[in-house]
Amino acid sequence: MPEQGLAEAIGVTEEARAKINLALHVTGQRADGYHLLDMLVTFADCGDRLGFLPAQADAFTLSGRFGETLAGDGGTNLVLRARDLLREVVGGLAFPVHIHLQKNLPVASGIGGGSADAAATLRGLMRLWGTRLPVEALATLALKLGADVPMCLESRPLIARGIGEEIEAVADLPAFAMVLANPLKGVSTPEIFRRLATKNNPPLNLARSAGWLAAIGAARNDLEPPAREVVPEIAAISAMLQAEGALLTRMSGSGATCFGIFANIAAAQAAAMALHKTRPDWYFQATETVSGGI
Repeated sequence: MPEQGLAEAIGVTEEARAKINLALHVTGQRADGYHLLDMLVTFADCGDRLGFLPAQADAFTLSGRFGETLAGDGGTNLVLRARDLLREVVGGLAFPVHIHLQKNLPVASGIGGGSADAAATLRGLMRLWGTRLPVEALATLALKLGADVPMCLESRPLIARGIGEEIEAVADLPAFAMVLANPLKGVSTPEIFRRLATKNNPPLNLARSAGWLAAIGAARNDLEPPAREVVPEIAAISAMLQAEGALLTRMSGSGATCFGIFANIAAAQAAAMALHKTRPDWYFQATETVSGGI
């Protein structure tokens, strides 16, 4: 189906914004193996796009730069799992649906693409099926799909703790001009956590007296050092962003996507263009993040 075809046919669309970990502190590990995290998270004004259409039978189609990466994913795809879990809850209201995913974000890249798609599927299908769930019930369902999905349901600046389910909105976080950069090498999150030498690191402590940029700079991503061992290009891509004038660079999530914060969107767009010319085989995207006041 053409890129815009499904959206034009139905009018029920959802944006799946890229999730950016401005900071990620690993503060412990539970007995069941889940790691405890303190994260400062924001969302970019770019991402995947989903459309929803009533159908005679369930269907799922893909397009976009990274759509073919997910072809044949079958029952492991988070979009289909989200559809099936929500259908179990809402029962007879859940008529068959054609879901179309325009996959614009790299897969396994540390910016929550799959989780954002799952969250957008929940939002979109509730609209299409004309149903709503209590906030707690929806949060529980989202957590079944993955620790990042409750955050992606919010899609606004937040602090997340625990395994990601303890969420606190951050209303005063400003928007940032940013370049997302990825060498298009998928990273296994379990492998990065296995390589993490210290699991009990200091918690997130945002001292904002000098401003948000300084507060973010004083934080860290504890997964970046082990990720650089697995994907050396992370170090190179961070250096490239700095060379283009980024005010701050860091890896997001478990990688390999890095972000550079720039003074304004024009500077970010110029940097993304220059970086694309240098490495046209990599992923570079200029964007702005949403502000906490949305």
